[in-house]
Amino acid sequence: MSAKEQEPHGARTPKKAALASWIGSALEYYDFFIYGTAAALVFGKIFFPGSSPATGTLLALATFGVGYVARPVGAFLLGHIGDKFGRKRVLVFTLILMGASTFLVGCLPTFDQVGVAAPIMLVVLRLCQGFSASGEQAGANSMTLEHAPPRRRAFFTSFTLSGTQAGLIIATAVFLPVARLPEEQLLSWGWRVPFWLSVVVVAVGYIIRRTLEETPAFKEEQEHKEVARMPLAVLFRDFTPDVIRVVCCALVALVSTIFSVYVLTYAVNTIKLDRATMLWVAICANIVALFAIPFWASLADRVGRRPVFAFGALGSGVLIFPFLWSIGTANVPMIFLFGILMSGVVYSAANGVWPSFYGEMFNTRVRLSGMAIGTQIGFALGGFGPTIASAIQRDGPNGWLPVAYFTAAACVIATLSAWTARETHEVAMNDLGRREPVAAAVPSR
Repeated sequence: MSAKEQEPHGARTPKKAALASWIGSALEYYDFFIYGTAAALVFGKIFFPGSSPATGTLLALATFGVGYVARPVGAFLLGHIGDKFGRKRVLVFTLILMGASTFLVGCLPTFDQVGVAAPIMLVVLRLCQGFSASGEQAGANSMTLEHAPPRRRAFFTSFTLSGTQAGLIIATAVFLPVARLPEEQLLSWGWRVPFWLSVVVVAVGYIIRRTLEETPAFKEEQEHKEVARMPLAVLFRDFTPDVIRVVCCALVALVSTIFSVYVLTYAVNTIKLDRATMLWVAICANIVALFAIPFWASLADRVGRRPVFAFGALGSGVLIFPFLWSIGTANVPMIFLFGILMSGVVYSAANGVWPSFYGEMFNTRVRLSGMAIGTQIGFALGGFGPTIASAIQRDGPNGWLPVAYFTAAACVIATLSAWTARETHEVAMNDLGRREPVAAAVPSR
């Protein structure tokens, strides 16, 4: 079979798919990240006021982790829908659910107003957010991967993660003026504003995603009547080792949750650094990541997925030590240096490559399911990272060390798992997910 025949027929719109995924992920993860910021800065005081400051912060971070509990459940359901009925339906549904849940968080009464019902409602809405996020990235990655041209799949799918970084930038930037409000105004109405802005998120995202065409690979599957009736059965019959591999690789996401949530509460509440300073560290790191992610992805299209991913994972595991040290010593220049280097540059290598790396482990019949289930179980484990980190943190100048070891261990596991995977950067789309080895069949540029 020729290289051309090993690629799906039909019109591809890689730029439009990448743009839709970028914008959709930016808007979706704006919603998701503002929750993490609010949990670190505000929620302990307004939803758990009867607790000590440390316990209140721990409980607030636990509600952040609760969102990850819903992710594996959502991954099974949304993965099935996406592989049976198409990627587009999943992307529209997740956007609406995330936006509605986030808006309602901003409308919640506080503990002082309705008592224990307030944190209960907060947890319910957080579960809805997690359910939505479970299908977002897998759907966007599948859509972009299957629209992308040969030898450019990592580059185009990386825009989903660039969008995620943009969402974090926007979310953090929105909280900058909010964080500067007097404490009374911040706790009464200021924290609600970023959540209410999700109305705009839903409107813009819905218009963009409704105009995107289904992928050639999925359409070809439908035309040949090869769509699996029960995608999950096919997935676990033929791809269980790959699902487990993705779960372990996805533990590298612990770096992101430690950086964006735990570090904020540790720096502000324990070290007593200025809130705005730490928010600016996140903004700068993620601005750098916007450029680093497509660079690393382009490199992965040339040299392969595994070495780039491994560099990003191991490098992040090493850099977490000087980064947390700089926070523990309140050395602001070093905080910016190591924060940008770790999260903006090195972690971007793993973050930019995984959408293609994971997606190429599966064929079209089960790609969305495999990515969704594998990543969301791994992300669920990583999602409780800030809670675990707060619990194992010690007193004193070296109290951050257990957190650093914890994060580094997750990075090592991810690296070892990635190295057991098959290299796929030169494998044609229709050969992805085959059990037997296939020769590289993608034409060179």
